[in-house]
Amino acid sequence: MKRFVSLLMTSLLLTCLFSPSAFAAEEKKSSEVVSNVKSAILIERDTGKVLYEKNSKEELPPASMTKIMTMLLIMEAIDKGKLTWNEKIRTSEYAASMGGSQIFLEPGEEMTTKEMLRGIAIGSGNDASVAMAERIAGSEEAFVDKMNEKAKELGLKHTFFKNTTGLPVSGHFSSASDMAMMAKELLKYDEITKFTGMYEAYLRENTDKKFWLVNTNKLVRFYPGVDGLKTGFTAEAKYCLTATAQKDGMRVIAVVFGAPTSKERNAQVTKMLNYAFSQYQTHPMFKRNQTIGQAKVSKGQEKSVDAVTSEPLSLLTKKGEKTEDVKQKIVLQKNLNAPISKGDKVGSIKLIKDGKVILESPIVARKEVKEAGWWKLYKRSFGMFTKAGK
Repeated sequence: MKRFVSLLMTSLLLTCLFSPSAFAAEEKKSSEVVSNVKSAILIERDTGKVLYEKNSKEELPPASMTKIMTMLLIMEAIDKGKLTWNEKIRTSEYAASMGGSQIFLEPGEEMTTKEMLRGIAIGSGNDASVAMAERIAGSEEAFVDKMNEKAKELGLKHTFFKNTTGLPVSGHFSSASDMAMMAKELLKYDEITKFTGMYEAYLRENTDKKFWLVNTNKLVRFYPGVDGLKTGFTAEAKYCLTATAQKDGMRVIAVVFGAPTSKERNAQVTKMLNYAFSQYQTHPMFKRNQTIGQAKVSKGQEKSVDAVTSEPLSLLTKKGEKTEDVKQKIVLQKNLNAPISKGDKVGSIKLIKDGKVILESPIVARKEVKEAGWWKLYKRSFGMFTKAGK
């Protein structure tokens, strides 16, 4: 029997559009796209390609855009089975004491994960953010450590968190570039836009404390295709927004820091979205969680695990570009030993043009593979010896 996918698959030719030189030639100068903001960036989600930037590495207070990382860790916990949508989350006195934007949780009050996430994504609830942090990590401080660990894992060099909420504190900062990468990671989870894309919703619907949530991201309502992600405002940070929109199969992320008004913030993001959709197009190749191989596992209850894409993969081109050949290369790791958790990296996929890697993405385990007990390993070994003796 042939192996489903060898440890190295190369030279699968794809007909698609790609010309890196065109991007450099067509990228607009900062003065031609946005103005009146401290920093900004525009990227295509699947490739991470920067379409436009202005002071994108500048370290600035992110205000409530901080909650993009908070929501990312919540979605990861759900994806790994460490948290369920319908689990009741209890509110501590500390969580209930948060100031700023909130959904007015009371000490001891319980809401489901789904309700809490709605309160964070739509209402920017600081109290809900802390309650979820305490559930996942035991305390806000421990959760903040996880936030910074994740930032390091993503290679974010201009971000450091001091809290889960974005409430003003010295030493809490991020950048437009880093915020876009956090948003890119969060958008791996399709379910998140069901929350961030809602313009209004209710909490405690069947009680006398019914609470109306209205999304502060007005583009969700007024710009077709916008379905997230998070606004931010403090006196120091001014008006900030990380927005995402999808049109004709292409999803982009636009970030602005430090706009003087909410109207100006929305206007500058709108300019970037218009620019992206008028100039570029994507060519989808793989969906997230698409099986593209099987990785062998030693000492596991199963001998192999499905290797799946960790995110959607596409090629990005200028509109109307000519077709060119791109090679696909899949590499699965050798010597994988159980236990393996769902989502652990087991390989990588690369797209190569003219000998250069134009896109690389992790391949991950579809499910958990637990370590096999000694009796199972013994029977497996005994069976191998028996077959060898025939």
